[in-house]
Amino acid sequence: MGQCVTKCKNPPSSLGSKTGDKESGSKSHGKKSAVPSEEINTMCGKASGDILVNGTKKTDLVLESTQPQLAHSGDSKKDESVVILNEFSLKRAEEFFSRYKDAHEDAILEEGMESFCNDLSVDPTEFIVLILAWKFQAATMCKFTRKEFVEGCKALNADSIEGIRARFPSLMNEAKVEDKFKDLYRFTFQFGLDSEEGQRSLRREIAVALWKLVFTQNIPSILDQWLIFLSDNPSGVKGVSRDTWNMFLNFTQAIGPDLSNYSEDEAWPSLFDTFVEWEMERRRREGLADQTPHIHKESANVEMLGLIATDYES
Repeated sequence: MGQCVTKCKNPPSSLGSKTGDKESGSKSHGKKSAVPSEEINTMCGKASGDILVNGTKKTDLVLESTQPQLAHSGDSKKDESVVILNEFSLKRAEEFFSRYKDAHEDAILEEGMESFCNDLSVDPTEFIVLILAWKFQAATMCKFTRKEFVEGCKALNADSIEGIRARFPSLMNEAKVEDKFKDLYRFTFQFGLDSEEGQRSLRREIAVALWKLVFTQNIPSILDQWLIFLSDNPSGVKGVSRDTWNMFLNFTQAIGPDLSNYSEDEAWPSLFDTFVEWEMERRRREGLADQTPHIHKESANVEMLGLIATDYES
């Protein structure tokens, strides 16, 4: 299938397996909350350069504009009788879905997803593919039901490969809007679960991969250390709970990069307490390491002065 942020057959090692895991522990929320608690890849295959595939006709092209337009009457090079259509067509969307539909199930599955990504000329690990899954409200990785696909196309006002590609810039910008990103962030946790296995928490490796992906455009200053902490896993975490996932977004917004305003008395998940202790200890060790060359230099200077004084006295 090729590597993708999915739970398709043969997923990359960073995504782990489908087996559900024990959730990471959380502190009691009887304390006063620091911030309100919030509720909170993707496809398959390699990219190809050709976007006019599977018999797509030029007359089916959907151009991005807000109103149907007529050719300018003053331009002799344009045919005044040609109307550039941009209206969504349910029939074309259904036909679009049929190109990738599985032969035995009324859904787009692994091979169809691979072809879909190929036709879109995108790498399946790109952020835009996660955004598409979000806009289609896909319930399962590497699968689109007919309803998800057609309703997703309708939401994008696009019923062709060219139409979807034309929406990429606006979709990337939409994901930068705070409330839209929060919705995408919540979606990503649910999307990463294996509903068929009844998972309630993300495997640690999958959570790390999805955090890297979802923060593609706006990387929190603490993200790298958070992911290193999870990879080193000093607290033995196997799974990331929904509460931990949700609260991490709040953590990145409320806590400064120096972590000085973090308080264990607030209602943060207990894993955050462990992370802050780990990170502060790491910074203390690095601070001592930075001072070590100066200490050695000062010792060398004292020794040199002693030798000079001895030579002078003799």
